[in-house]
Amino acid sequence: MRQYDDPVEVRRGEAEDPDQFLWRGRLWKVRAVVAHWVETGPWWQGVDRASDPTTCPTTELATDLVAERELWRVEAGRGRELDTYGVFDLSFDWTDGRWQLVGCLD
Repeated sequence: MRQYDDPVEVRRGEAEDPDQFLWRGRLWKVRAVVAHWVETGPWWQGVDRASDPTTCPTTELATDLVAERELWRVEAGRGRELDTYGVFDLSFDWTDGRWQLVGCLD
């Protein structure tokens, strides 16, 4: 799977799953949701600010620990008959409300 970090625009369907997304000027229609999961932020990579309470306000620490992104692995196609298709990993970051395309297998 190729890794990306590209912003995308996503339209959600009735079940709040991704229904369509716009990536690099092309509209992709989701044919199936293959998987759905949630990842927490990489809190273990942060600086050990907890050892110095003056540099680590409680709200900052709490934000680091609850930073989450929701991921969907979808099969999506484009074109009239959706004959051009691939498997994509779409990520929604709850901290900033942005969608990213983070992986593609075509």
